[in-house]
Amino acid sequence: MAGGETAVIIVAAGRGSRAGGELPKQWRDLRGKPVLAHTIAAFAGVGRIVLVLHPDDMALGLQHFAGKVVLVAGGDSRNASVRNALEVLDPDTFSTVLIHDGARPLASPGLIARVRAALDTAPAAAPALSVTDALWTGAAGVVTGLTPRDGLYRAQTPQGFHLAPIRAAHRAFKGDAKDDVEIALAAGLDVAIVEGEEENIKITWPGDFARAERILGGSMDIRTGNGFDVHAFTEGDHVMLCGIRVPHSRGLLGHSDADVGMHALTDAIYGALAKGDIGRHFPPSDPQWKGAASEIFLAHAAGLARNKGYRLSNADVTLICERPKIGPYALEMTSELSRIMGVDPDRISVKATTSERLGFTGREEGIAAIATVTLVRP
Repeated sequence: MAGGETAVIIVAAGRGSRAGGELPKQWRDLRGKPVLAHTIAAFAGVGRIVLVLHPDDMALGLQHFAGKVVLVAGGDSRNASVRNALEVLDPDTFSTVLIHDGARPLASPGLIARVRAALDTAPAAAPALSVTDALWTGAAGVVTGLTPRDGLYRAQTPQGFHLAPIRAAHRAFKGDAKDDVEIALAAGLDVAIVEGEEENIKITWPGDFARAERILGGSMDIRTGNGFDVHAFTEGDHVMLCGIRVPHSRGLLGHSDADVGMHALTDAIYGALAKGDIGRHFPPSDPQWKGAASEIFLAHAAGLARNKGYRLSNADVTLICERPKIGPYALEMTSELSRIMGVDPDRISVKATTSERLGFTGREEGIAAIATVTLVRP
């Protein structure tokens, strides 16, 4: 990916009257929660989310999404709404941005990954589908002619950009635009086309809610993986467990930093993907991994899952030892694993148990860990 972090702008300041109903379409119920909740969930772990709302909807935004997103008031046009969001992003922190319609709740991890990957070699990228149906012109209810469909595409979002160029393009653009690609083209930016998805519908008409319900209720690819790891004690004054330095009278022996919890979790993700174990990806015979931080291994496994279109539904890690005591550090460990994998902490469990003084852990010769993960691909 391009250097720096990625931000996500979700534009939801419109009124969506064509979809019918008493509420704007982005706030209407879809399988038990607002359309916007599905849209935001699609981008969990991608980066900071900036949600652009109509000023009248800010209270609803706080009610549903406080602490999960940055809320920004929209302007009097879509252009103005996006520009308001772009202005709150620090270019020293964020190098790329994805701009997405709030009424598209079904963007898949694979689609998002394709747009992000295209930004490695292009200043802008957007998903689209080739037009395959015949195109007519018409008037008064009758066909008046045909329009060639060669080279025509149906545009989708998220549309991805390097932050500095698209912000400059928005500042310079006059008038109204259909989407952010139009603004990018007006600024002379090349926009790469990536493969869109038929399921990535934009809810516009009343019937689109039923279609979205059917898609959400469709089959999913669910994977489960298990990981187990053991490290013996050696001389030292601390152990690394799930990314946290825990003071102890001994250390753990290993080629890397010997983080037994993170190793088990990493192997569980590789297992769910049928991609072997840590040793296949980071051979212990390779000196470059001597003393390496296990965060490298876990981030690689989590990234591999995302690139294949999977999201982490949950992860459960159990540390097995008599000492040190894990309880005081469990929440901090959960937070660190959440950061590394880019998922909400409420999807991660870290807990500990003893072996009742039985076996090598009971004799305090080392620490063991087991982990289970579930990956889901819509």
